Parts: sequence; C-alpha cells; structure tokens
Amino acid sequence: MSAMKNSFYLFGLAILLACTPQGEQPRLEKLPYFDLKGFLDLELKKLDGHTVLKTSELNGEEKEEEQTYSEAQWKEEFDYFYQADINLPSLATAYSTDIQVDYLIHELLPESEGKVKEIRIRYVQSYPAAISFKIKEENFFYTSTTLGEAFMNQSTGKLDHYSLETTQKVMFLDPTHIKISGILK
Repeated sequence: MSAMKNSFYLFGLAILLACTPQGEQPRLEKLPYFDLKGFLDLELKKLDGHTVLKTSELNGEEKEEEQTYSEAQWKEEFDYFYQADINLPSLATAYSTDIQVDYLIHELLPESEGKVKEIRIRYVQSYPAAISFKIKEENFFYTSTTLGEAFMNQSTGKLDHYSLETTQKVMFLDPTHIKISGILK
C-alpha cells in the first residue's frame, strides 16, 4: 500500500507543478498531507471578479443574494477551508492517510489532538473534484462543529459550488446553526 501512496503523491505533485506558474514552487512537495491551502490559493485566483449566488441561513432564517468577489474576498469566504489545512509541524504525525478508490482521506488519529477531524478529497482524472472537511472544537462550556464542501466543475476547471454548515452551542444557551452555500454563475 505504501508504494501506491508514494505513486499517488508523486502523481499529485506532477499535476500541481503543471498547474503552478513558472517560478513558483508549490508547497506540496514538502508536506505530509494534501496541500489544501496551496490548492485553494491556485483555485481562488481563477475566481477574481466572479459572481456567486449565495444563500445564508441563520437559525432557519434564509437570505439569498448575488455577490461579486475579488480574490481577497474569496479567501475570506473560504476562511474555514483554510482553517482545515492540516499541514502544521505539530500535526505531522496526527493523521492517518488512506486511499479508497478515488478518495484521499486524512483522519485524525484517536490518540492525537486537533480540531480538524477529517479531510476527504475526491479525484476525477487525477485532479481534485470535491473537497470536504469536518472541524470540531469542544470544551466544558462550548461546542462547535463545522462541515464544509467544495465542488469543482470538470468542464470549466473552476469551482462550481460550495457549502459550510456550523452549529455552535454555548452552555445554558440555545444552539446557533449557520449554513452558507454558494453557486458560481
């Protein structure tokens, strides 16, 4: 299985190198896990000035609007995805890595501590087609769970749609449920 993983990572590195502008070095070659931050940086550059039909829901009250974002605003919109990047020195051995058919899966090991519990990357034709993650933080007074998903359009090579769902619970208060989804136009 380790030979398969090494081949997979080398193939992924070759693809990322092919998609990286000349003179830039991707971080993937030095990292133990999928380079979520590097992938987002590449993909969000493609969306500068694009419009999204965004639906926001707070405790059941829904609001829909069209937004046009700059690259910096896209990065802000995808902040939770950036927070899900697990390539930190302190987490270098905290996750298991598994390949199941067309999925690359990083799961937090039971004996490890970390807020990112899982990242799943689905590949189509050797390029990420979907990314999902689960972040969970909890202590005696507070619990927060965030689920995120982003899907690529295979024909355009750009982000197609995404969603974030967060539930926060503070002791003695009702839970707060936030859901954001976007469809690119």
